[in-house]
Amino acid sequence: MSSSPKLDQVTRAAIIASPDAILDDKDLMHALITANERSMGGNIVDLRGIAMERLEARLDRLEDTHRSVIAAAYENLAGTNQVHRAILRMLDPTEFESFLRDLGGEVAEILRVDSVTLILESAQTEDDPAVGRLGQVLRIAEPGFIDAYLGTAPGGDPRSRQVILRQLQDGMTTVHGSAAGWIRSEACLRLDFGPGRLPGMLALGAEDPHQFSPQQGTDLLSFFAGVFERSMRHWLS
Repeated sequence: MSSSPKLDQVTRAAIIASPDAILDDKDLMHALITANERSMGGNIVDLRGIAMERLEARLDRLEDTHRSVIAAAYENLAGTNQVHRAILRMLDPTEFESFLRDLGGEVAEILRVDSVTLILESAQTEDDPAVGRLGQVLRIAEPGFIDAYLGTAPGGDPRSRQVILRQLQDGMTTVHGSAAGWIRSEACLRLDFGPGRLPGMLALGAEDPHQFSPQQGTDLLSFFAGVFERSMRHWLS
């Protein structure tokens, strides 16, 4: 039997010079282990090979989990930056009408929503010229409308469900105006303007049915609602 090597001299010399390269190559090591198992025959149980297969499977799962965690972290960071930019833009105006117009303009663009509407409950029924000028952003509703729309009990804790995310078949014209026909998901931010004042609601509508859904977190939108409440208290004082 010849003992001469079957590898060519160049390949053999490269392996001897850098054996770590083989150990670090997952596919190459797998091929070597498979060849070793074939040479051992089918009646021999290779416990080391079984253990390595299990370790490889576990490593693959860990790598998938790691990638998912990184992707979620980047998504959360992007969402945080988006909300912060919207808040900074919302705080820029020095007049109330400009403040409301920006909600339906640049603030909506930053948040990537297709409809932004501020609903204010009021016992007064007479028309207000300001409402007519800002009809696409500002809407006046009778007392109790927000509780009915959100499905919350009247007089309940306004913080218990401050943000509601849901998908829609069709948006309500009273809330989303002319855009209601193609709104497929919405975020409803219930607003508390302080003692003695009726509540309000900020409705964010999206054509994408997956942009807002009950499974999503609401921390960022709750923070946005808190800042918006404080801004409105300033304008209403």
